[in-house]
Amino acid sequence: MPRNWKEEVVFTAIMAGLMVFVMTAYNVTMAQGFSNGLVLAILGGYPLGLLVAIILDLLVVGPIAKGLAFKYIINDYMRKRTVLIGITISVLMVLGMVTCMSLFGIAVEGELSGAHVLATYGHTWLFNLIVALPLQLLIVGPIARAVLGKMQAATAKREADAVTEKD
Repeated sequence: MPRNWKEEVVFTAIMAGLMVFVMTAYNVTMAQGFSNGLVLAILGGYPLGLLVAIILDLLVVGPIAKGLAFKYIINDYMRKRTVLIGITISVLMVLGMVTCMSLFGIAVEGELSGAHVLATYGHTWLFNLIVALPLQLLIVGPIARAVLGKMQAATAKREADAVTEKD
C-alpha cells in the first residue's frame, strides 16, 4: 500500500495507465472489431480516459473504496495479512471504476439517449467487469505493487544510508 502522496501518485499512474490502456483497447475492439483504424482509435481515446480515471481514482472512487473497506470489510484477521487488504481494496476499486468508467464510455460514444440506455449501460458494465477484475487482480495489480515495493525499498535504503552517514 502507498505510504505517502508521492507513492500514491506513482501507484495510481501505473495502475490507471495500464488499466485504462487495456480497457480502452478492449472496448474499442468490442465496438468496432479489428479494423485498419483500431490502433488510432485506441490511442485517440486513451488520454481522456486516463485523465478521467486518475481524477476518479484519486478523488472519488479511491477514498470511497478505502473508507468502505476499512469501515465495513477489513477485520483484525485481515489486518495481519496485508495481501488481503490489497485484494479487498482492489475489488472495491474495480467495482467503483467499472461503474463510473462504463458510464463515461457510453457517454463519450453518444449512447446516453433513447430507451435502451439502461440495457446498454448494464451490458457495458458487465462486460467491463468480466475483463477488468481479473486484469486488475492477476496482472496490473501485481505489476503496480511490485514497482511500489521496489520504490519503498529504495526509499528505506536511502533513509538507512542517511542514518549510517550521520553516525
